[in-house]
Amino acid sequence: MCGIAGFLDTRGAARRGRSDLERMIRSLHHRGPDGTGFLVDGPAGLAHARLSIIDLASGDQPIPNEDRSVWVVFNGEIFNYIELRADLIRRGHVFRTQSDTETIVHAYEEYGESFVGHLNGQFAIALWDTRKQLLLLARDRVGIRPLFYMNHRGALLFASEIKALQAATQASLTFDMRGIAEVFTFWSALGERTVFSGVRSLPAGHLMSIDAQGARLTRYWDWSDQRHVVDAAQSFEEAAERVRAALVDAVRLQLRADVPVGAYLSGGLDSSAIAAIVRKCTATPLHTFSLAFADAEFDESEHQRQMAAYLGTKHETIHCKRRDIGALFPSFIRHAEVPVLRTAPVPLMLLSALVRRAGYKVVLTGEGADELFGGYDLFKEAKIRRFWARQPGSKARAALLTRLYPYLKHSPVASAAYAESFFGKGLADAAHPFYAHLPRWNTTQRLWMFFARELREEMADEDPVQWAAEALSPPQSSAWESLGRDQYTEVHTLLGGYLLSSQGDRVAMANSIEGRFPFLDHHLIELVNGLPARFKLRGLREKAVLRRAVADLLPDSILQRVKQPYRAPDSQSFFEEGAPLDYVAEILEPGRLRAAGIFDSDAVVRLVEKCRSGRAIGFADNMAFVGILSVMLLAQEFVDQTPVDGKDVRVVA
Repeated sequence: MCGIAGFLDTRGAARRGRSDLERMIRSLHHRGPDGTGFLVDGPAGLAHARLSIIDLASGDQPIPNEDRSVWVVFNGEIFNYIELRADLIRRGHVFRTQSDTETIVHAYEEYGESFVGHLNGQFAIALWDTRKQLLLLARDRVGIRPLFYMNHRGALLFASEIKALQAATQASLTFDMRGIAEVFTFWSALGERTVFSGVRSLPAGHLMSIDAQGARLTRYWDWSDQRHVVDAAQSFEEAAERVRAALVDAVRLQLRADVPVGAYLSGGLDSSAIAAIVRKCTATPLHTFSLAFADAEFDESEHQRQMAAYLGTKHETIHCKRRDIGALFPSFIRHAEVPVLRTAPVPLMLLSALVRRAGYKVVLTGEGADELFGGYDLFKEAKIRRFWARQPGSKARAALLTRLYPYLKHSPVASAAYAESFFGKGLADAAHPFYAHLPRWNTTQRLWMFFARELREEMADEDPVQWAAEALSPPQSSAWESLGRDQYTEVHTLLGGYLLSSQGDRVAMANSIEGRFPFLDHHLIELVNGLPARFKLRGLREKAVLRRAVADLLPDSILQRVKQPYRAPDSQSFFEEGAPLDYVAEILEPGRLRAAGIFDSDAVVRLVEKCRSGRAIGFADNMAFVGILSVMLLAQEFVDQTPVDGKDVRVVA
């Protein structure tokens, strides 16, 4: 794991150089505290901040091929590098290191721009071909590792984080209000868009090639329905065996490292399955790490302790209080570089700090299983609504909704009448490609009411669903099962733009920790995407085929446990003894809100009072408060460039 940065300036004269790279990489020190490396070759520059995990002695980047005509820097891991290296050696390539990085340059020599299809890993790659004067940027299939780029004064700049682009330009950024509106609807900006004007995110599963003639963007992989490659007639038991084998293979590959590898243990099925495979299917000793909350509503520590005892792991827990979340929030936003609607990522910064203090750099997590195996209540909710739509007058079918969200203190289905009213909207439009997500998007879009009047007027005729249709609808999806369409949308919004970013890469790398995600191995994804929906969601029982695949590895109390999504206290974290935290009061002061011109100051003042008095008990109020606060913090950090003081959990110098 590392940070990368660089430029390509094809205007002729060398207008950028080593000093630009040094400014950029200095801002990414948290991603790679173990060393830096640079290359300036004519119009191109590459920079690297290293977190040494594989080939500690000779894996410094940039790394060239044999004749130094191809150079690469990359952030991430190539898990199949041992097999790929052996194949490339058989084909005549000569290696000078044991690093997984070097397989990239030789794979490019062998396969050209299709080299990315031979990589099994999580990566953001920048490769410079000196002979062709060609820069290639590539991002892994699911978007685990970030890569941003922008054009500035005729040059293309790229980096692992936006702050490095700003370091190169030495200028304030400006907001792209459509990007913010997308976050305030879908929880993430869509496609290449970010919340900053001119800054783009290389999409997952894409390769960009840039030379003097311009830039070309190519998709090399997508999360899609793979029914045509799997025998749909196979039995449930056969499918479970194949899932088990593929998951074990993924875990074994992702244990490859020259440093110890730990694992997160949330107390749920997914992380427990990963930890159990490590303990029972490999010879690797295991150190597990958990997060506990003072608020019983969010705490899962009893299940965590039970699973750690069952596996016999060395186990550590960090306890998070509301005041920790409030204090750490500015630091988190500095790392996230995007607005968020929940505080859930912040405690994970504390958890990654615990991992680092324990002497670890790598940790396995269970992220991705819910998207892959249909684990969310969203998928069950959509299944009930489609069933209900066949007999819209049926009270019994509508009543099935009350079986969802048992873990929520203020459940949206606690009242049958409210559930019918809320989820009954658009009931008949079951063929809509975003049928499962429309109720959520409509709720979240209500946050737009907090925008300043001028912005509301500008966006009055905008249709976010059309934005989604332009960015998220693959042409073949109409032939998929409905669950497959729902999963695709979830992957390209919440997973890629929030869970793997704000709640994944950014909070781990804030403490120089590499998260690994065995459930997101692309071979496992392609296998599971080819299984019938009934193997994943059986009735209202989520992740059925996964449960069967790991049934002998887990205690029944974990195996049969109903999905409880990870959550954390929201708006209540920013108030103590009836008063907002100092920085919250300062940044949400009416005069500052009016000066920013983004939000309606009167509406925000009313919201703050509602949260202060403890009357914000619903999703909408909490999302609005956290979202508005995070936008204002971003404005101060990246637009005004006057960072807010806040506690930092950084444990690496």
